Amino acid sequence: MAGCAARAPPGSEARLSLATFLLGASVLALPLLTRAGLQGRTGLALYVAGLNALLLLLYRPPRYQIAIRACFLGFVFGCGVLLSFSQSSWNHFGWYMCSLSLFHFSEYLVTAVNNPKSLSLDSFLLNHSLEYTVAALSSWIEFTLENIFWPELKQITWLSAMGLLMVVFGECLRKAAMFTAGSNFNHVVQNEKSETHTLVTSGVYAWFRHPSYVGWFYWSIGTQVMLCNPICGIGYALTVWRFFRDRTEEEEISLIHFFGEEYLEYKKRVPTGLPFIKGVKVEL
Repeated sequence: MAGCAARAPPGSEARLSLATFLLGASVLALPLLTRAGLQGRTGLALYVAGLNALLLLLYRPPRYQIAIRACFLGFVFGCGVLLSFSQSSWNHFGWYMCSLSLFHFSEYLVTAVNNPKSLSLDSFLLNHSLEYTVAALSSWIEFTLENIFWPELKQITWLSAMGLLMVVFGECLRKAAMFTAGSNFNHVVQNEKSETHTLVTSGVYAWFRHPSYVGWFYWSIGTQVMLCNPICGIGYALTVWRFFRDRTEEEEISLIHFFGEEYLEYKKRVPTGLPFIKGVKVEL
């Protein structure tokens, strides 16, 4: 992991990431420049070059690495907002861009606020895995091809709205889980118990044993419902279900080792929250 919190004052990464995310989102002002006579592509190129030059002037590594990622996500978010309000068959893809960029940025921001000791550049989850990247690219390709050959498929507004609700629900549940767990939350499954590690059973953890996984599960499927992607919709559902089945079993082995009978009692009372996933089987 690439560490970025060791030498900085507490909270500085959160403020830096938020400021540069908003700086990137200022692309929302680009239509004003085009109305002033600047051509769209020229204005966009100048805007991107100017942003990068500004970040290079203001920050040095490792803060530049934080700034450029947060600014990029803010830029994607701003472009998504502009696309959402466009009169084209791509407006629902704009919803997706907003959802995707906000998810990755908020993962870093909440970690910076909630558990800075575990903070790193990997907290953006931009390099989550090769499988995650391939899945994202596949959904973009499917949307593009279907939008070209069957544009009416991408204009089912009620279906996209349902997908957006799934995304919002999943995002809110996951972030609630992160805040509730506090310093106990980590993006990487822990194999060794730290001195401060406690079993969290309150808040959303009283509803589900793995609320952050439940949130991510419905968020990821919701993105494909939002895009009206039938192929990736099915593919995502099967893939993320299998991923979280294996992930919950791996994590619960560690939790049983850490907390013993306390976790086994919690496991009996509270479901995982994931459909048809019961967690690791315990032989008595």
